[in-house]
Amino acid sequence: MIADRIFATISLFLIVGYGYIAFNVIKAPFQYDPLGPESWPQILSIFSGLSALYLLLKPDSISLAISKSVFIRLFTVTILLFGYAYTYEPLGFIISTFLFCGLFARLLGASSLKSIYFGIGLGVIGYVLCAMILELNLPAGLLEFLLG
Repeated sequence: MIADRIFATISLFLIVGYGYIAFNVIKAPFQYDPLGPESWPQILSIFSGLSALYLLLKPDSISLAISKSVFIRLFTVTILLFGYAYTYEPLGFIISTFLFCGLFARLLGASSLKSIYFGIGLGVIGYVLCAMILELNLPAGLLEFLLG
């Protein structure tokens, strides 16, 4: 209960800083989205702040004990997410998503072959959905170098 309040207080301070940046610093020169690129950080800061306030005022009564193996998995997922963010532009969407999703599926207990299929499927289908259907700009990375 006290840990929830400590977490909520620290989160609230960070969210207030993020909210300040979202409302006062982030300025887009043009708007290509109906809400605009400035709106998403603002919306995120508002909902995050409300969530932290709720947790501060009404913490969970159940304590959460994390075992060593669960902590190691959480740490591994955090490292995978940082790796995904680091490799996203240089390797491109498809390759970095393949690596992240394949390793994540393997971490969750999938066989090696199923992990590979899952990574390839999510990388390719995600690229088709985002780049071709939604027309978002995604980095091609190594594939652009190899194919073009």
